[in-house]
Amino acid sequence: MSSATGLRRNSTSRAGPFPAPTASGTQLVLIPSYNTGAKVFETVHEARRYWNPVWVIVDGSTDGTAEQLREMAAQDAGLHVIVLPRNRGKGAAVLHGLREAAALGFAQALTMDSDGQHPADLIPVFMAAARDHPEALILGKPVFDATAPRIRVLGRRISNGWANIETLWAGIGDSLYGFRVYPIRPLLDVMEAQLWMRRFDFDVEAAVRLVWRGVRPINIPAPVKYFRPEEGGVSHFNYVRDNALLSWMHTRLFLGFLVRLPQLIVRRLRGGRKVILER
Repeated sequence: MSSATGLRRNSTSRAGPFPAPTASGTQLVLIPSYNTGAKVFETVHEARRYWNPVWVIVDGSTDGTAEQLREMAAQDAGLHVIVLPRNRGKGAAVLHGLREAAALGFAQALTMDSDGQHPADLIPVFMAAARDHPEALILGKPVFDATAPRIRVLGRRISNGWANIETLWAGIGDSLYGFRVYPIRPLLDVMEAQLWMRRFDFDVEAAVRLVWRGVRPINIPAPVKYFRPEEGGVSHFNYVRDNALLSWMHTRLFLGFLVRLPQLIVRRLRGGRKVILER
């Protein structure tokens, strides 16, 4: 694991059209990872091209990637690797990273999946939007191509519909897309106040509960890429288990929505609107 002092040094890596990224003391990229195989190395490499620092939270992986990631971090002061002893879920891994980041003074964290589906070249765009709107939640609004499984696209439409109802259409463009920038302190307050949001339910519930707290969502279109198994694509989505988890989550959120409905109506009448930034 790289040292805390090394997290803020400059990097010599190149970032395409962007200059070599200097270390940020307020914004970091946070990548939770569980058994994605070699795709995690590609993801980390691309993220490091565009941002410094990048943190990887290895969530109890058993595929041997933790050791190689540690070797990469030993050679790269802009890469920090945290290895959790057992798999606890995406939300739990992100929470662990957020706590350490907050202790070091970071204010915003961009989360991205480790399986290569998210566009690393948009990291600077999202971070710039977060700097301009430090109080906001910067959400990726996915742009699908032909690789997207139809059943997954239809399923997320249902989840998005419920998220919009639960927030009274406050502007969550997509509730499941994990490429987004969170304000760290508000998210920590939300997560530490209850026991949920520790697994696959993290992305949706984080967006809804932050909006409930008055955090404004800003949506930025971003492509998403689904890889076939022969391309190294890995998916841990279980249609029965994870859809049951989402159903239970939306039941809880809908009950919470009913309690908060008067407050949400007042906020809506005062002119709360979503913002979409077009590239």
